[in-house]
Amino acid sequence: MSLLNRLKNLFKPAPSATNSPTPLPPLTYTSPVLTYPAGVYTIPTLVVSYFPARNGRLDRRITGDVDAPLDVIRRHTEQTTRRVVEALELGSIYHGYKDAAALPSLRYQLLETMEFLEPLPTYRKAGHRVPMTDYNAIMRRIDIRYWVEERGVKEVWLWGYHGGVIDLWESNMAGPYGDISNSDRDRHDLPVLDQTYTVYHYNYGRGPSEAVEDHIHQIEAVLRHVDPHLFWDKFVGRVGEGRCGWAHYPPNGERDYDWANPKYILSDIEDWMPEGGGPRQRLNCNRWRGDSLTWFIYWMQNLPGANNGLTYRARPLTNWWAFIGDFDGAMARGLGLVR
Repeated sequence: MSLLNRLKNLFKPAPSATNSPTPLPPLTYTSPVLTYPAGVYTIPTLVVSYFPARNGRLDRRITGDVDAPLDVIRRHTEQTTRRVVEALELGSIYHGYKDAAALPSLRYQLLETMEFLEPLPTYRKAGHRVPMTDYNAIMRRIDIRYWVEERGVKEVWLWGYHGGVIDLWESNMAGPYGDISNSDRDRHDLPVLDQTYTVYHYNYGRGPSEAVEDHIHQIEAVLRHVDPHLFWDKFVGRVGEGRCGWAHYPPNGERDYDWANPKYILSDIEDWMPEGGGPRQRLNCNRWRGDSLTWFIYWMQNLPGANNGLTYRARPLTNWWAFIGDFDGAMARGLGLVR
């Protein structure tokens, strides 16, 4: 069962609040020139693209649904990659939407871009109707051991296709601490090296929101692994409870992908404290303009980040971005979501 299905099975609806203070206004995210603090977590990243091209166009017989000039798809992936970097770095600023002095916890460093004008390698995997992406073959092709163990790569962003013709994992992890990802967590579908790395499989038939969503689900998987009670029960909360929600369910969400729900709810997402007690404000989809990418950035900015000042049972919360920016280091130190 996938991570998403496991998460859905845990959701138990709770009664929603009924008070009606002034609604929160819509947010507007810009593209700032970020300043990176000394303690920022740098994430060296490798970008790999598979473009099965024929006569200068992507071959729809292979991609299933993408038929466009190669140079158009190249530009699309380049532009989307830049927007993903921007969204993830911006999202790592704790309460960045209301604290102009707050700094990001993540910095993405794109080390190299590789391109292959051929189909993604696949293989037949039990339980899958269509061929599965062969991540082992891709990692061998790019010499992942060199990039991870010598160049320090922590993430591989794989641009490909879906189109119902292949299966893929939105995120997949390998390393000394196992596979904690939005996949079936098969420990043999990636080379296991001395350092952890995560592969994100993007679809160039979609846009930046779908790519960033891959990262949101990975964040959910990792934080739930570290402390399911504090992250899932306290931060995410139950449907209708007005806590912080998760990728598919904002605080007022009633169903999957409910990013444009106009129903108002009282939520403490902007003043979240594990044990409650923070101000609850009236909000609906207008806060993130009904836009999934804006919702993802907003949700990330409410994760306890640097200098969050929060406590749980009289113990300070850590910077939760440590588990995304330095997973191996956090695990080796026995770091938790609270100190």
